[in-house]
Amino acid sequence: MSKINVKDKDIVVPGEVLAVGMDSFPGIGTYRGGENIISAMLGLVQLDGRTIKLIPLSGRYIPKKYDTIICKVTDVNMSGWRLDINSPYSAMLSMKEATSQFIVRGADLTKFYDIGDYVVCKIINVTSQKLIDVTMKGMGLRKLKGGRIINVASNKVPRLVGKQGSMVSMIKDATKCDIMVGQNGLIWINGGPEGELLAVNSIRKIEQESHLSGLTDRIKEFLDKNKPKFTNDNNEKTIKK
Repeated sequence: MSKINVKDKDIVVPGEVLAVGMDSFPGIGTYRGGENIISAMLGLVQLDGRTIKLIPLSGRYIPKKYDTIICKVTDVNMSGWRLDINSPYSAMLSMKEATSQFIVRGADLTKFYDIGDYVVCKIINVTSQKLIDVTMKGMGLRKLKGGRIINVASNKVPRLVGKQGSMVSMIKDATKCDIMVGQNGLIWINGGPEGELLAVNSIRKIEQESHLSGLTDRIKEFLDKNKPKFTNDNNEKTIKK
């Protein structure tokens, strides 16, 4: 007889039996052991039809091909730019992937992107040795100007974005800020000072309460009640104009 032992948004630990029987299917963060579906990590249960998935609750960002991420330029050399991607690994942006403009040999590459700049890019290759290549050719991929960068746990990004972008859209509408969410956990916020601070506080609340049900309603209430109330956040970085 088949049985699901967990509910949507339950927190489970590695080795926990999530379901018994062959009517359910293992998804991300789970595996099948005989007739059981078992948790492979500390995570938040997500029931998707007959598939059981887990959203991890710990761990640093692990780069994946096609992820859109926000990165910081840390080095400029003869062939391109080295990027900090908020991961144990760094990435390389080559000249041919940096812009649609032609770059002549020997050009001053800092005129395009300099050390300390933040850029939005897409991962195009991850080797088995974790050598990572990115591109800035694509819609929305660009250098970020103004605003501020904050860092959240990358495993909280799906909750921050919401279904079909609903959560982040709600924050944008309430704060009148432009917000870009990188799948690596870096978030760019650009708007008026009060709007930026409200956006930061809303994001921190989502990060802290992502494992609880009714999150969307609580964030909406928080935005409605706290528009005139702003507090500083020490985890943000203002980036140069």
